[in-house]
Amino acid sequence: MKIRIGTRGSALALWQAEHVAARLKVAHGDAIETELVIYKTTGDHILDRPLAEIGGKGLFTKELEVGLEGDEIQLAVHSMKDMPTALPEGMVIAAVPVRGDVRDCLVRRAGDEAPMARVGTASLRRSCLAQRRWGDASIHSIRGKVETRVGRLHEEGERRMDGVLLAWAGLLRLDMPDSRDDVVFNPLNPDVFIPAVGQGALAIECRADDAETRKLLAPLHHADTAACTTAERAFLRAVEGDCRVPVGGYATADRGTLRLRAFVGAPDGSAYFEHTALGDDPERLGAEVARAVLDAGGAEVLAELRG
Repeated sequence: MKIRIGTRGSALALWQAEHVAARLKVAHGDAIETELVIYKTTGDHILDRPLAEIGGKGLFTKELEVGLEGDEIQLAVHSMKDMPTALPEGMVIAAVPVRGDVRDCLVRRAGDEAPMARVGTASLRRSCLAQRRWGDASIHSIRGKVETRVGRLHEEGERRMDGVLLAWAGLLRLDMPDSRDDVVFNPLNPDVFIPAVGQGALAIECRADDAETRKLLAPLHHADTAACTTAERAFLRAVEGDCRVPVGGYATADRGTLRLRAFVGAPDGSAYFEHTALGDDPERLGAEVARAVLDAGGAEVLAELRG
């Protein structure tokens, strides 16, 4: 049986798709063969503007979902943090594999210990947290492949960054810490520098009515990762968050108990509302933390951002 796997074409996206393909081979052996089908999404086409100016969630998923609808592919591999909280009708996240490292990472030039004047990131969430942590630094929007963004540390003039913020999981998956000695990597405490909802996790999407593919994907599913990301996504849905607002959420699981820590803030870090709670129902926990954050002042911040 041949399984066509939809993916974006970046080095990181290809790693993710190849990882899923390898896991399927481990689970099913010679019963299946896999083929990667590469799509270029809206988010891949537009690189000269911040994500917040382009639109909400779905910038990196829509084209793959069209491929699923047209039966060009049987499954699509996404970064969970790119997934809208509401999927198109007829689609389902059929498996959530074991999560990678959730942390953000500050990348700097090796040997450079001067105060950071210019910090690069593509994320309003990271901008908010960076302003709170490095108040004297100016924050600059940078997009593109991971290698391109790290390269901004070594450019000249206004394009030169003193620090770049990226997902640690992506850097690890690309083996960058082992292959670069011109930069240093500083993973950040996720309880303080709260990650994006779903960061470090993969989402494997397929058609809801494709029972055969769903059965093939079942061995790749990790219940604790799914519960944690469900709680985070429930929070995001309840605050109606997307890439146009600074929102973060990080859940952990311990013997059936979930802990969710999440926030809403202003892009410049001037307002920040955070809450942590425990629970055993992911959806209920996400909604509870959202209510607390919104009631504390997050609702006013979001209303101001949305005009």
